Amino acid sequence: MDAFGSLLEGFGTALTPTNVAFALLGVLLGTAIGVLPGIGPAMAVALLLPLTRGLDVTTALIMFAGIYYGGMYGGSTTSILLNTPGESASVVTAIEGNKMARSGRAAQALATAAIGSFVAGTIATLLLALVAPLVADLAVEVSPADMFAIMVLAFIAVTSVLGSSRVRGLASLGLGLAIGLIGIDATSGQQRLTFGIGELADGIDIVVVAVGLFAVGEALWTAAHLRRRPVEVIPVGNPRMSRSDWRRSWKPWLRGTAIGFPFGAVPAGGAEVPTFLSYVTEKRLSRHPEEFGTGAIEGVAGPEATNNASAAGGLVPLLTLGIPVTATAAVLLAAIESYGIQPGPQLFDSEPELVWGLIASLFIGNTALLVLNLPLAPLWARLLRIPRTYLYAGILFFASLGAYATNANVFDLFMLLVIGALGFMMRRFGLPLLPAIVGVILGPFAEAELRQALQISNGAIGGLIDPLSVVVYVIVALVLLWPLVRLLLPTKGVHVPVLDEAVHEIEEAHHHHGTTDAISVEAQAKRRFDRSQDSDSS
Repeated sequence: MDAFGSLLEGFGTALTPTNVAFALLGVLLGTAIGVLPGIGPAMAVALLLPLTRGLDVTTALIMFAGIYYGGMYGGSTTSILLNTPGESASVVTAIEGNKMARSGRAAQALATAAIGSFVAGTIATLLLALVAPLVADLAVEVSPADMFAIMVLAFIAVTSVLGSSRVRGLASLGLGLAIGLIGIDATSGQQRLTFGIGELADGIDIVVVAVGLFAVGEALWTAAHLRRRPVEVIPVGNPRMSRSDWRRSWKPWLRGTAIGFPFGAVPAGGAEVPTFLSYVTEKRLSRHPEEFGTGAIEGVAGPEATNNASAAGGLVPLLTLGIPVTATAAVLLAAIESYGIQPGPQLFDSEPELVWGLIASLFIGNTALLVLNLPLAPLWARLLRIPRTYLYAGILFFASLGAYATNANVFDLFMLLVIGALGFMMRRFGLPLLPAIVGVILGPFAEAELRQALQISNGAIGGLIDPLSVVVYVIVALVLLWPLVRLLLPTKGVHVPVLDEAVHEIEEAHHHHGTTDAISVEAQAKRRFDRSQDSDSS
């Protein structure tokens, strides 16, 4: 009951006129930005970070949480209408959603996506309110050695599980750690990695890094691959579902929630892998498997529910351990830290109004998104006609304005361009952004935990070994050795190697060719998966 009592107090914070207004603004911005291909919620939060410095921290985070949820909703619109997801977690939705749209059922596809997102988001947010305090209570007892081990697990997981290759993931993590360690050593007082440049003595502002990597880098990459051709948008009617559609959708919504929340709550879980697993699960359990590949409504309902459930689950490690599991969560962590607040086990005790107001606002934003998405679906589709040249020119302008406004320092503009160019090159060579931003944010804290653990043990390496840390290091070893372990798995039943290969090919296509080609690669991977199942059954 304590969690429910705290949640009621959170509603008292979230339901103030100012916070409600900013929550509605956040979901509107998040949906609009999620609709636009190539502009995900991570970029939106990064762009708005410098412009919200004058707001109260609770109000700002409520707006950012609205953008987070809204971006998840909006990404399904372009997946269904254009076969071009607004963000990577909506890739799987396009497989069946666009087929439904082309067969005249765009309204039904958008409706099951919106209602499924609402159902999954509401259940997952309730689970967040119940699970997060328990995790925080357990994490309070964690020693510096254990916390360092958990951060090592986060580093390894984001490089090994979510990237297109381990080498690229580790390279991206190394870049992030190098950027995060620039400045003055807190222990010795010596400058490191500053190259004699006085402006770097205080380090590089995390806001500049986030805006540079996500906004400037993405804008430059998209501009370099801009295809000047008119966008063909499938018309949308009134989003309504028939009784048969409801009957075929409600179980995928619940299964998607059950798959998505645990993946999001695990450090470095993410949403791409669970959405693909949800799609495979629905195909196996469907009474109409012949419709998959031609527009099965279960193939939209399940992955969309999974997507939003993982978004709520991702707030568990973010708020309780200070570990982000997605790019948007990493930028949210940067936003919290920019106000001088460090997420972690003590956050629920030190900032209860902030935490519970934020969780309560998710219920409000989730309800507002359902009300907005169903009647306004045709309006969101019209946003797809905005010329890309105007769109990305505006992004670069606001990114530069925001970076300068952070500290009113011209040097920050120079660093913004440098990091933006770095983000462009990372996309060019297929390096994922999430390990980099995680390294920038968590690198200094991992170093602090490592030093504290060694100081307690007078420099003995044994000080890094505790019962919990041993378990974590075993998990790290399993993650690193997974390519060898999966070769020993039986080929009957769930074809794990094929599934892993498909997921990695999707990531590869994202980094090298953009989202549209990722759809075709995923379709090929799915067909290969189906063939492997057929051969097993025969």
